Amino acid sequence: MPNIQIMPSLLAADNGRLADECRRAESAGADAIHVDIMDGHFVPNLSMGPDFVAMARDATPSLYRSVHLMLTRPDQYADPFLDAGAQTLLIHVEAGCDPVPVLRHIRDRGARPGLVLNPSTPADAVLKLDVALFDEVLCMTVNPGFGGQAFIESVLPKIEALRAAWPDMDLSVDGGIDGATGVRCAEAGANILISGSYLFRQEDMGTAILDMRHAGEAAARPRSARH
Repeated sequence: MPNIQIMPSLLAADNGRLADECRRAESAGADAIHVDIMDGHFVPNLSMGPDFVAMARDATPSLYRSVHLMLTRPDQYADPFLDAGAQTLLIHVEAGCDPVPVLRHIRDRGARPGLVLNPSTPADAVLKLDVALFDEVLCMTVNPGFGGQAFIESVLPKIEALRAAWPDMDLSVDGGIDGATGVRCAEAGANILISGSYLFRQEDMGTAILDMRHAGEAAARPRSARH
C-alpha cells in the first residue's frame, strides 16, 4: 500500500490570496494541492475554473495539481483543465456522461485519470469497471458542494471494500478530514487524505500535515502488512 499523502484543498483557502495559499501549502510539505471545480448543477455551488488551476501551476510549478471536476458533463471540460495544468483529473461516476471515454482521453493527454464516488454510491459502481482505466478512486466523505461539512462515517466500509479489491490502487478521501478522521480513513485503506478547512485554519500547517501523515501511516501499517 502506498505511503500516506496529504493534499490541502484550495476550496478552504483565503480567496483573496490564493497564490500565497498555494505557496503556503508547498512550504508546509503538502504532497499536492487539490482544486475543487463545481458547476452549480451537478452540485449546488459554484467554484473556480481553469484559470485557478493555471494560477496554482504558475504560483507553485513544482507542487502537484489534483483537480476534482464536480460537473454534470466533465467530458465537455476535461481539455480546458488539462490545458491549465491538471496532473490528476478526477471525474464522478455519477456524472451525466459515460466516464470511460473521458478517462481514456485524460490518460491519452498524459494525466492521471481518477473516479469519484459520492457517499451514497456503492463501491460496485467502480468495481465493475476496467481497473486499467483509472489510477485513483476518491471516496467523498461528505456530500459534495460545500466545505466544512461533518464526516460521514458510513463511507468507511466502502473504502475497506475498495482496498480489499485493489491493494495497490490510490484511494483518496475528501470531506471532514482532520487528524482523527484521517486516521480512521487510513485504517480503512485510504492513502490520500484531502483536507481543506482543517489544514488551512492551522497557524502551523507544516506541523499539521506532518502529524496527519505520521498518524495515517501508523494506522495503515497493520493493513499494509496483510497485503
